Amino acid sequence: MIHNVFVDSDVIISSLISTNGAAHLLLSHLNPQFYYSNIQTKELKVVCERLKIPQKNLEKILQHLSQINIHNDDDCYFYFVHDPNDSHILAGAHQSSAKFLITYNQKDFRVEKIKLKFKIIVLTPALYLQYLRSVV
Repeated sequence: MIHNVFVDSDVIISSLISTNGAAHLLLSHLNPQFYYSNIQTKELKVVCERLKIPQKNLEKILQHLSQINIHNDDDCYFYFVHDPNDSHILAGAHQSSAKFLITYNQKDFRVEKIKLKFKIIVLTPALYLQYLRSVV
């Protein structure tokens, strides 16, 4: 069964840094419908430049993901994150009809409240891979 999955920027960057990690495996070899947002595109380019990751590597990963265009002006997501700068991640997950939000920063999200309100499960890449193995 394939579900919509929204990936946080840290997962995308991690997949570019290490070819051995769960994030790389997830984004390079599996086929669920992965989403990211237009807002993330800007921050991903800045982080890649800062870390000296070639932009072409970022573009290669992003071409296999679906981009959703969101506006970061909806206050309804602020209640569900500990850092207001992460509200656009939840907005993207919700607006892409994601069943899962994959992030290394679970502590930044009010995981139980998100699950109750939006029916989105927040997991790390490794936990999501474990979930996928359990449903096969």
